[in-house]
Amino acid sequence: MKYLASLATALLLSVGAIAQSGGYQLGDKVADFSLKATNNKNTSLSDFANAKTVVVVFTNNQCPYSKLYEGRLISLASTYAGQGVQFLFVNPGVGDSSETLEAMAAKNYSFPYLADEGQRLSKQFGATKTPEAFVLQNSGGEFVLKYKGAIDDNPQVASSVKNYYLKNVIDAVLANKTVATLEKRATGCLIKKY
Repeated sequence: MKYLASLATALLLSVGAIAQSGGYQLGDKVADFSLKATNNKNTSLSDFANAKTVVVVFTNNQCPYSKLYEGRLISLASTYAGQGVQFLFVNPGVGDSSETLEAMAAKNYSFPYLADEGQRLSKQFGATKTPEAFVLQNSGGEFVLKYKGAIDDNPQVASSVKNYYLKNVIDAVLANKTVATLEKRATGCLIKKY
């Protein structure tokens, strides 16, 4: 009986550890972070304290899904730039031989593209795929996670999208409305752990 109780305790602790390793949960405050950008300077979440919303997108240069979504994400960033929404692209593959800061810089985005060397930030957020979006609402100087997951419901054909998850969440957050869709499983390439 004592063995069974010990086994049950170990199992509960294991489940708790797995739940903890899943990254931020909806409603969690997101801790400040600092990563190297393509201009070789560090960029921090706190640099955007005046933004209403920060959209963190884990992406990379090699994933076919990231390539399919690139234009849509650039368009969203451009559309919302004047409304207090800051986009940040984060590449969790830097350090792998196929992803380099130089290749990232060649993208020349109008918003920061950050290198997650050592994958600390992707682990902190619980990001598992590229692309995967996280919407953070500025709540009195602290950023709170409002959404995580897919950009929309059709990675292959932009013109066939029926549900614009990321856009709808940004609109709701900007209007101080309740976010209807809190999480949608991202479709993309698995983030290769190294």
